[in-house]
Amino acid sequence: MSEIAETTAHEAYAFACMRCGYGWEQAYEIEHHTDATGQAFVIYKANGERVPSPLSAPTCLNCGGHVVRIMRAGRVSSAQQGMVQYRAPAPTQPAPQDEADATAKPEHHWHLSDLLHPFHRK
Repeated sequence: MSEIAETTAHEAYAFACMRCGYGWEQAYEIEHHTDATGQAFVIYKANGERVPSPLSAPTCLNCGGHVVRIMRAGRVSSAQQGMVQYRAPAPTQPAPQDEADATAKPEHHWHLSDLLHPFHRK
């Protein structure tokens, strides 16, 4: 039986792993079909290859974890750009150590919660 897509939609999603903090985005072609009995079904393709639905059981590309948050496209890239904007440039020379330096804030280390902070609802 040959399958001819009745309609094809293009969707993209952003993903963030709650285990390791890895974030990525993927675009999909979603083909809507109807089988011989009239039952509707969907085929997902990424980069031209058939893949499982990203909405059913996503797997982290980095650690293989299955606790993955799915968001609309652009959320991961915008969060990563925001993180880059807040990073201070590395000093070219070590600063002199004096009493004022002792009260300076330590460099911020990024955590998963920092990446996901823009997505929290109030």
